[in-house]
Amino acid sequence: QVQLVESEGGLVQAGGSLRLSCAASGRTFSNYAMGWFRQAPGKEREFVATISRSGRSTYYADFVKGRFTIGRDNAKNTVSLQMNSLKPEDTAVYYCAASSVLRTIVAAQHDYGYWGQGTQVTVSS
Repeated sequence: QVQLVESEGGLVQAGGSLRLSCAASGRTFSNYAMGWFRQAPGKEREFVATISRSGRSTYYADFVKGRFTIGRDNAKNTVSLQMNSLKPEDTAVYYCAASSVLRTIVAAQHDYGYWGQGTQVTVSS
């Protein structure tokens, strides 16, 4: 079992920045690819970003490329999501997730077996 706890999100103005973090406990953190997903009101949950076990490979959804950066610290068992140039359409509940699938890049929700509780990010216009 892997337990994931996201940091508190928040309210930010459009154009601003926010950093989310997720602390993992349980199994060996470096055995898992990590991802961030989000769910906006009335919409399905969608992929945002993923990072490989080593941290050397990352992959982003097109709508966050150049604005968001995913990172991980295997010594501290944490994964982060730095969000810059935020837009009102980035408003959503953000979830971190862990995958034991043996691929470098894991972007499909069904490949993630462990999820955090989610944290609200609200971007005002």
